[in-house]
Parts: sequence; C-alpha cells; structure tokens
Amino acid sequence: MSDLQQQLADLRARVARINSKYDSSKYDSGLASHHATNFSSTFSTSDADSESSPIPLEKAQSAVEDWLGGEQVETEYGRHFETEKLYERYRRHGSADIGSLADLPHDLLDSISGGASPLVPPAEWAFLDTETTGLAGGSGTCAFLVGVGRITAEGFRVRQFFMRDYCEEASLLDSLTRHLAPFRVLITYNGRAFDQPLLETRYRLNRSRGPFGKLEHLDLLHGARRLWKLRYDSCRLVDLENQVLGYEREGDVPGALIPYLYFEYLRTGRAARLLPVFHHNALDILSLACLTGIVPLAFKDPENLPFKHGAEIAGIARWLRQAGELEQARALFRRAIDAGLPDDNLLFRTLWDLAALERKLGADQQAITVWEDLAAVRNPFRIPALEELAKHYEHRQKDPARALETTRAALAYEDTPALRRREERLVRRTASRSTVKRQRLL
Repeated sequence: MSDLQQQLADLRARVARINSKYDSSKYDSGLASHHATNFSSTFSTSDADSESSPIPLEKAQSAVEDWLGGEQVETEYGRHFETEKLYERYRRHGSADIGSLADLPHDLLDSISGGASPLVPPAEWAFLDTETTGLAGGSGTCAFLVGVGRITAEGFRVRQFFMRDYCEEASLLDSLTRHLAPFRVLITYNGRAFDQPLLETRYRLNRSRGPFGKLEHLDLLHGARRLWKLRYDSCRLVDLENQVLGYEREGDVPGALIPYLYFEYLRTGRAARLLPVFHHNALDILSLACLTGIVPLAFKDPENLPFKHGAEIAGIARWLRQAGELEQARALFRRAIDAGLPDDNLLFRTLWDLAALERKLGADQQAITVWEDLAAVRNPFRIPALEELAKHYEHRQKDPARALETTRAALAYEDTPALRRREERLVRRTASRSTVKRQRLL
C-alpha cells in the first residue's frame, strides 16, 4: 500500500469513528428542543452518553437552523445563517475567569503590538477564527464558517457566520463587514498568515472591499511562541488551551477533518455532522480571548512577570533582548536561571545568552565567569565559550600565552580551521613577545 493510500485509509477510519459518535447511539436527539438557548450543551459528555436510540435519518438531514439556535439572515446579496453563543461572565474556561476579560486594562495590547493598539478598551477587540474548505489557502479555499468573539458586560459572546452553500458566501461576507464595523482591534491566532489573507481573497473574488483596513491586527501566535516555545513542544492553540488554561476538550473534531465534514454536508444535507465544527470554532475563539488576557501581560510589565517557570521567563528575556531592552533582558535571564531550567540544552543556551549580554553591557568579569562555567562541562557551547575566553585574553588582557592555552584546550575537543589559524597566529605572537623579552635582557 502506498503512503497516499495509507493516509486515505487512516482518514476514512477517523471519519468512521466520528460518524459512529454523532450518527448513532451516542448523540442526544432530544437536545433539539432546547437548542435555542445553549448549543454548547449539544456537545457535552453527559448529553452524548444519555441517549441509546440512533438519530432518525430525517432528523440528521434537517437544516442546520433546526439544530442550532440562530436565524437566517438576509442581505442585499442573498441569505446565510448566523448563530450566537454567550459564555456568561460567572463561568470559567479552565483556569481562566471569563468575567475578568471585561476588566482587562485598555493599554494591555500596547507593548505586544509594538504600540499599534494603544488605549483600546476590551469591548472594541474582535476575536476571529475561520473554518475553511482547505488548509493550504489559495483562491479555491473558502471560509464556510467565520466566528467572531467579543467581550461584553454579560460575558463573552461568539457570533458565527455560516454559508449553507457556496451561493451564500457574498451575503456572509457582507454581514461580517457590518459586524466588524464597531471594532478597532482584530485578534487572531495565526490569522495574519492564514485567516485574514484568505478572507481578503474571498472579498476580492466577490468584488467587495474587506473590513480589515481599519482594524489593527494582533496575531497572538507570535507572542505565545516567544513566551512558551521554550517550555512546550507545541504552541498550537488547542495545546496551549490544555497546558496553560488547563482545559481539555472531549470529543473534539480534528482540524484536518473539518473540510471533509463540510463537503459531506454539502453532498448529503446532514447538518448534524457539522455540530462539532461549530463547537470547535467557538472554543478556539474563547481560548484565544482567555490567552489574550495572559500573554500580553508578560510583555506589558516584564519586571513583574506572573510566571515562575524558567523557560517562560527566558522566552520574555529573549524578546526584550531583541527589542533592545538589554538591562531588563539580562535581569530576566538571571532570573530564569535561578528559577531552574529543566532542559540542559536550554540552560546552556540561556547561560550563553546571558554571557553575551554581560559582555555587551561591559560586565566583562561576569561574562568570563559564565564562559568558564560553560567551558568546564560538555555542552553545545563549550567550544564557543573557549573561543570567547581566548579572544578576551588576547585582546582585552593582552595575554597571548593564556589565549594560546585556551585555544589549544578548544582544539582538544574539536579541530577546526578557524581554531588552527588562531593557534598559528598566537604562536607567532608569543614567539615574538619572547624574542622582545630576550633582547631587553641583553
């Protein structure tokens, strides 16, 4: 069996598992009676296990508005479907307090956005995520479901715009433009590279102007990576949702299957298959909002970081160094080392970064101490540390003999042309210095 055939077989098996969950004895067909108030309950574990009879075929093929609380919306371009979900302010999403989102400071996004979003109240932030007909983008890819979250006094609201067929795209885009009009900041997760360009393409193909020109765009993915890439193996939104917020999804539909489920809906009209997709989209947006209450704080006030893990502190220190805040970066590198870095390679890298900053800030003795520590044990920076010590002895202390000794210590671990050239130059310098000393004695 070829690799492609194996991938297709795996995909069919995964789809079959989802089908068996939402199309047989594991789905509560009685939920339709109260879908208008809370569609998230449709996906809860207790509801999923409470019904033993399969969904009747005629019910599975009913329209999406029969499953979800919402309405058919008419615009000058046609019709589409919209639904809205409220996550009340008294609820929690993992460790995050949904009600506290409304109390976030107006200048929270200033530092992480490079000053592009100063003094914008949380009520004017729009959190956007799309579900699409493909993951590669391109002009043939559509956003069949667009979710927009907003912070309100009642809690966090997610409005979802859904095209039940391709002919509804223009209507969906027009309604999305009007919905985004009151907002000043757009917040996404990888949206700068994917969601916004895809939607802009769809607007152009529909001969209309998109709403993004007036919105400052904050892509939280970049800040999240700076903060957590040293600690976690993955900075995918769903992984940070689990690792940082402590929220674990149950029965979530894999993102790779979402296009397939939409195409199946278009082909069969079975709207029940799409319910997990609506839930997946709403959870992504809620998690994005909760992480927005965490990530920018680290960049807004680095001196009072709320994090205690060394890897997170080192991530902020790297960002400060890149931003030119060298004194703050040095302090945080030291703090990260004191907090403990469980990964040896990360510890050695952080020591190396600290030594470079100490040297740049004129603290030569502190840099030497770190280089000597790195040179004393086996690690990826052992030879570079010996080279830096050799440079210091040769150029700062004017001691070519000690520089030669350090260079030869590096050669004992790795023989490179650069080290050989340095050794040859230092041999000549020490020989020349010895000749001068003998002539003075004579």
